[in-house]
Amino acid sequence: MFTSCGINFAFGVYQELYETMSRSSSSNPFTGATPAQIDLIGTLAISLMTLGAPFASAWCKSYSPRTITFAGGVMFALSNVLASFGQKLWHFILTQGILLGCGVCLTYIPAMTVAPGWFTTHRGLAIGIVSSGTGVGGVAWAPLLRYLNNHMGFRDTLRLTGAISFILLGASATALTWAPEFERRDRVETQTSRTRFLVPLVDWRVARSRKFIAQCISAALQSSAYYAPVFFFSAYARSLGYSAAAGATFIAVSNGASAVGKIIIGHMADRLGRLNTLLFTTFVSAITSLGLWLPSTLSGGDRDGKSLFAAFAILYGIFAGAYISLFPTALVELFGVQHFASVNGFLYMARGFAALVGTPVAGVLIRGSGGGVDGLWAAKAYQKTSILIGALLAAATVGVAWMRIEAAISGSNRLRWKA
Repeated sequence: MFTSCGINFAFGVYQELYETMSRSSSSNPFTGATPAQIDLIGTLAISLMTLGAPFASAWCKSYSPRTITFAGGVMFALSNVLASFGQKLWHFILTQGILLGCGVCLTYIPAMTVAPGWFTTHRGLAIGIVSSGTGVGGVAWAPLLRYLNNHMGFRDTLRLTGAISFILLGASATALTWAPEFERRDRVETQTSRTRFLVPLVDWRVARSRKFIAQCISAALQSSAYYAPVFFFSAYARSLGYSAAAGATFIAVSNGASAVGKIIIGHMADRLGRLNTLLFTTFVSAITSLGLWLPSTLSGGDRDGKSLFAAFAILYGIFAGAYISLFPTALVELFGVQHFASVNGFLYMARGFAALVGTPVAGVLIRGSGGGVDGLWAAKAYQKTSILIGALLAAATVGVAWMRIEAAISGSNRLRWKA
């Protein structure tokens, strides 16, 4: 979490750097590239992080989480090193985008699939602590990457990142193992499977249920919106008149708020109900985009605009980030431990497809709005994107509310408050 997801979520540092390089008069791999084209690198990495979830989950059963995580660590390290030799934009799309995304998938999905099986009563808090590693990683990696890029150049930074990540991910792989209950059941399933590469399919009775459909829709909508602000934090901060270093700081602050929020909100979820808390956090994240980010784009680089953006970066990190930690616990709550692995893999894949669409569209809207400050797009260029993100999160809130109602009445004709 700390290494692979932390670096992945700190891509905004590279986004801002590559955008600056794209407008430079000197020839470089990004000359003439648009924000949407550069954003494709990070979008592919984020999307593939979950697109391959069904395969990663299945391989964890066949080859053990340790083996898959170690393989992902090798792939992640290699992607950074290969990217450092890139000479064209498509070189970075293949390495820092596709290959890195596959590496993150093989480290992230095992952790999020294995961890829920070890906890019951305090599952929300436990998964909150586990997933907070993404936020802590963002806090550490964003300013570090910014510093290294300034003092070493982005190519040597990528090489050093690859070396460090190989050591950290290789070490963390040794700690991943199935809970005894999961291991016994999965051993039987693996023995009856015809191939080690068989992907677990969702039970048809589960897949056709209204709560599964509601969860799938809401998860896709939330994912299509979630990553765009994270990627454009640094570039948007520059449009308000902040320095590049301050832009990296905003990424770190938002990730730090996300880490704290995942733990605190995870603890709340154990007390108030995981689905109730999921609904609340999705609703608040929609409000932050429409109530803070959008007014900030209208105010521009004045004092009010900067204050609104600072508030947005913190609150969005807390509440939108909490969805990531609540998501697997909600799946266990909705579909039970016996269906968790297959449902988890399928819905993470749906989130990956959604991210592959939502974030590039946000980049296109920024490009289409025009304007420029210090070689980057002006604050007003982000207005349509902030509206899009708010609308998608509002729609996701409706989907979560539908799912919550379906869960409340399933198996009975009366509503249950805590769920």
